[in-house]
Amino acid sequence: MVVGVCRLTLHIPENRSLKGKRKVVKQLVERTRNRFSVAIAETDLMDSHSKAEIGITTVGNDRRVINSVLDKSADFVESLGTTMILDREIELISI
Repeated sequence: MVVGVCRLTLHIPENRSLKGKRKVVKQLVERTRNRFSVAIAETDLMDSHSKAEIGITTVGNDRRVINSVLDKSADFVESLGTTMILDREIELISI
């Protein structure tokens, strides 16, 4: 079994409130979850107005497929145009 974990640090430009950030992050999480069937959640930087950390994870038996799903998920997040990815980190764990 392979567990894939992706951590994205995002910048939300021109956002000045936590309410605005929550709206952007919630939409991003829902759309990514529905499109790729991955587990995704905001994991850190909860009190920052302009930054967010998102965790994405998926499980399978093929490392290449898991890596591909995580890459495509991260690319999709960036393609939405509501955020910019400051940092992307992917880890594959064989169990």
